[in-house]
Amino acid sequence: MRGRVVDVRFWTPGASEAVEGIPARPVGGASEGVFAVPSAEKLREFLDANHVAYEVLSHPVAFTAQEVAAVQHVRGQELAKVVVVRGGGRFLMFVLPATYHVDLPKARTATGTSDLELAHETEFAALFPDCEPGAMPPFGNLYGVPVWVDEALTRDEQIVFNACTHTQAIRMKYVDFARLVRPIVASLRLGL
Repeated sequence: MRGRVVDVRFWTPGASEAVEGIPARPVGGASEGVFAVPSAEKLREFLDANHVAYEVLSHPVAFTAQEVAAVQHVRGQELAKVVVVRGGGRFLMFVLPATYHVDLPKARTATGTSDLELAHETEFAALFPDCEPGAMPPFGNLYGVPVWVDEALTRDEQIVFNACTHTQAIRMKYVDFARLVRPIVASLRLGL
């Protein structure tokens, strides 16, 4: 990229230069040209506009839900992980406790989608242009993706989840999350 002009778009209002330590990534899957710096600004603006109390938690780089739970010192049961699936010609966002895996046969039955499969990050990354790959918050409604929540998560008073990067998370009350997202609740996890 040396010697080339790159159009950098920042998702934080008023930003005029790259944020050190946060990697920019191509917008819309392009390999060069327009880059975006991941930011939770869209999410924070949504929470603020809806008068929701929340806490932004910074932490060392963590890529898996269990790693985030460990560095945030929260039970894996309280950490809401996002799993994106595809079927019936669309993507769905599943949200479940970090300690569980999606039970695809159970999820197919719950959603009524017989061809439901786990989606690969390369398939859905463009849906979340302001997020680092794998760091999507459970607010699919902000991205036009229907949200399904495993019923186990509904029992938690608070949830913690990725905030668009692998170095920030947000803690908020589950009831506020449910009020804003209006997810479909079902049993989606293995083991029950």
